[in-house]
Amino acid sequence: MTNPINDIRDEVEMMFLIGTNATEAHPVIGYKMRQAARRGAKMVVCDPRRIDLVDEADVWLRQKPGTDIPLLNGLMHIIIKEGLEDQKFIEERTENYEELKKIVEEYTPERVADITGLPIDDLYKVARMYATTDKAMIFYTLGITEHICGTRNVMSIANLAMLTGHLGRPGTGVCPMRGQNNVQGACDMGALPNVFSGYQAVGNDEVRAKFEKAWNCGPIPAKVGLKIPEMFEKAHEGEVKCMYILGENPVLTDPNANHIKEALEKLEFLVVHELFPTETAAYADVILPAASFAENNGTFTSTERRVQRVNQAIEPLPGQATWDTICRMSTAVGYPMSYNHPSEIWDEMASLTPSMAGINYDRIVKTGLHWPCPATDHPGTPVLHIGKFSRGLGLFQPSEHIPPGELPDEQYPYLLSTGRILQHYNVTTPYSKGIMEIWNKEMAEVNPVDAEKLGVKTGDEIKVRSRRGEVKTCIRVTDRVMPGIIWMSFHYASTPTNEVTTHVLDPITGTGEYKVCAVALEKA
Repeated sequence: MTNPINDIRDEVEMMFLIGTNATEAHPVIGYKMRQAARRGAKMVVCDPRRIDLVDEADVWLRQKPGTDIPLLNGLMHIIIKEGLEDQKFIEERTENYEELKKIVEEYTPERVADITGLPIDDLYKVARMYATTDKAMIFYTLGITEHICGTRNVMSIANLAMLTGHLGRPGTGVCPMRGQNNVQGACDMGALPNVFSGYQAVGNDEVRAKFEKAWNCGPIPAKVGLKIPEMFEKAHEGEVKCMYILGENPVLTDPNANHIKEALEKLEFLVVHELFPTETAAYADVILPAASFAENNGTFTSTERRVQRVNQAIEPLPGQATWDTICRMSTAVGYPMSYNHPSEIWDEMASLTPSMAGINYDRIVKTGLHWPCPATDHPGTPVLHIGKFSRGLGLFQPSEHIPPGELPDEQYPYLLSTGRILQHYNVTTPYSKGIMEIWNKEMAEVNPVDAEKLGVKTGDEIKVRSRRGEVKTCIRVTDRVMPGIIWMSFHYASTPTNEVTTHVLDPITGTGEYKVCAVALEKA
């Protein structure tokens, strides 16, 4: 997030939500959005599904799934045509504007309405509202990124923010909300195939030399590693023979789950380091017991880039903390790790990472700090891009419409979209008895028009079949979804939704297209 969460409560005058169901997937932020709306901030919700925040919204744009780029291009077309762009911001802080104008020129309101299914009047209303509001924030999550064009969706959002100068000030910005706790922190620490901590590129010779010296190790490869989907493909091909999976359950959560299972079966050796006997752990040769957040010291980094302390509440039930288990494994295979406390690990990382060099355990005893924080006398950076962008000028990267990788046809006439429900917030396998008592099974959402065609009612069971597999689910008949669409969560092992989701990926990030795939429905 370019801006802190409390800007929602204190600063924002308009909230533009696209591809995010904040009250269920990010309930604390969702509540702050409700507070902002009730104090007078405007709200626009762009979502094919009627989420709860539609009730708070001034405008609901119910676009067809997979049409976010045309929608955003259409808004920019109107803003430019009506002279509502921030010309001073564009001239002083951006480049490639003429290319943006050229692309969005073709996305007339009439064409966008045809592609997205949206009323032309609503397109004008939202474009004018966003461009003329002084403090406007854009919020998005997996509804934007879990598409074949997820990266281009994000670029289009950045284009809209730069076009109107809604960056680098309190109450403005582009705010991607991370899907689960410490996803931001994991990426910050270099849990990606192309970077070290702080997003330092593995292809940079000076960066590699710095880490080689600090770690007292041989040459670190300059070659970029594999993304998660690529790892499983290489397992299928026999090139990846061993995996170590920590805190992930890909058998339940990754798209085209049957393909994942086949890859795991082809491995020669699988280690799963987990709290629970997950569906993935069933394939393991060795299961290592993990310690939960309450049994570990360390840090979490929230979606707003705030690094916060985590303090051990109880002794680790496995007998050792998770970080200690990792250190012992490393030592056993020939690279000694002799840390005595997570603070020592953090200090080493911070000494090698310019953006976090000023953060240490003493400074975040009670209150966290936002990176970048380059020195111990630096206050942290709650708002990014004040005055300039990290690359200097912001680069407009316009995109044409990219249709979903799989759309309904005669054989599979319905569109499946997936997401989360509040009752299982941040839970992907239901091990909690209390949670299961609240919401104990999948209740897929089906429109009344389709329910009548299928001859089903709320509580009935249907089969959901795709080119990759078949699952059974109970249904709830509701107009929250449009005709022709079924919506499902992926929380239940008894209804493994991802056995039917598509294998289509964003070519840049490798993110699965969970939000759009073709399925057939029939009464069970």
